[in-house]
Amino acid sequence: MSKNLALAAHKKSIAYATTGNREAWIDLFADDAVVHDPVGPSPHDPEGAGFRGKARIAEFWDMMMGTTLVVAAHKRIPVGERICAVFMTATNVEPVKSSVEMISVYETNEAGKLISLRTYWDLNAVMAQIANYTNESEARNNA
Repeated sequence: MSKNLALAAHKKSIAYATTGNREAWIDLFADDAVVHDPVGPSPHDPEGAGFRGKARIAEFWDMMMGTTLVVAAHKRIPVGERICAVFMTATNVEPVKSSVEMISVYETNEAGKLISLRTYWDLNAVMAQIANYTNESEARNNA
């Protein structure tokens, strides 16, 4: 049985994301890779076209990742050059605490570089958590 390159890339992706290793995380991607996180339109990707190429993927990191992200994959299903990480949890711990369940599909090329990362999560649930945090913070400041 051959090594699943997508599984290896997925595990490195989580390790680099949780330790804040921006350059190593970006290096996991092929030059023409695309990141959809979340899949579909969002405030940081209004057209839902994703972030294509390393420069845009670096912009994605700067907007969405940083050093306060905790990611845990609860189930992984590797198939060929892809892996589906099911029931992943991502938690931002600073400055605004939020947590979201998600499903991510990682796809690699024959060199083991990620060519596609598609993550499905509920943007509305995260926005509600942020709004709640903001309201609680304002209430504390006004007390």
